Amino acid sequence: MAVNYRAWTTKQRIARVFKYVFMLFLVAVFVFPLYYTVITSFKPLDELLKFPPEFIVRRPTLKNFSDLVLALDGSSVPFVRYVFNSIITTLFTMFFSITICTMGAYGLVKHKVMFGKFWFTLIMIALMFSSTVTQIPSYIVINKLGIVNTYIVMILPKIASAFNFFLVKQFVEQLPNAFLEAARIDGASELTIFRKIVIPFLKPAIATLVVFSFTSNWNDSSSSLIYITDDSLKTIPFALQSIGQGATLARAGASTAAALLMLIPTIVIFMAMQKNVIETMVHSGIK
Repeated sequence: MAVNYRAWTTKQRIARVFKYVFMLFLVAVFVFPLYYTVITSFKPLDELLKFPPEFIVRRPTLKNFSDLVLALDGSSVPFVRYVFNSIITTLFTMFFSITICTMGAYGLVKHKVMFGKFWFTLIMIALMFSSTVTQIPSYIVINKLGIVNTYIVMILPKIASAFNFFLVKQFVEQLPNAFLEAARIDGASELTIFRKIVIPFLKPAIATLVVFSFTSNWNDSSSSLIYITDDSLKTIPFALQSIGQGATLARAGASTAAALLMLIPTIVIFMAMQKNVIETMVHSGIK
């Protein structure tokens, strides 16, 4: 028995070592592109053009970032204008998306809404269609509303996300009805219940919505391409995409610096909300 036990313990240790090695391999696979983007954005031109490429920076420089700013400032719209447009549209989209999805999911789950199952079924059906399929009808509706070439066109179509609604709905279903009934007996209004009970309970889900909404809107270039013709209203992704498409070897570093510029805010947001995002995935049943 002792021999078998030792053999079993050895097998366990070997399996654990292989598991950790495999996990480290996966981490390296996912982290390496980010690492290469970071080091490339700080490389001078001679190191950028070196073949085979090196995975370290010998003489770090900020010239790539200055080239990026100068390239955009040389156009009719300054770089800060693109930054302003991205920040404004992303923040407003996040705010309204979180407000509508949380209030809608709470109302549909915890109140007796007429044809509630029917509305929820429609929302689930919306998850089956990609945004590409609905681009033409969306443009027709937006054009009829007369909001083309406005900030509204980059905010309004994104605030009612079917996936965000589904995620919050899964979380709201776990809110005990006893809490709500006790608050109503104490005389609390529905707005007070939503603000003091529902919102704190949905904090992990809201943090997840912040990550998803920020990422999708910060990196969205299609809205600027489809609905905006005025360059002063376009966002950073479209501007940087234009630079990348027309980049020469001399401006390859600026293109990489642009990619890093787009990555940093997303990484910061995710790292700040990481704990709540994981908690939401565990409690909502989404794998």
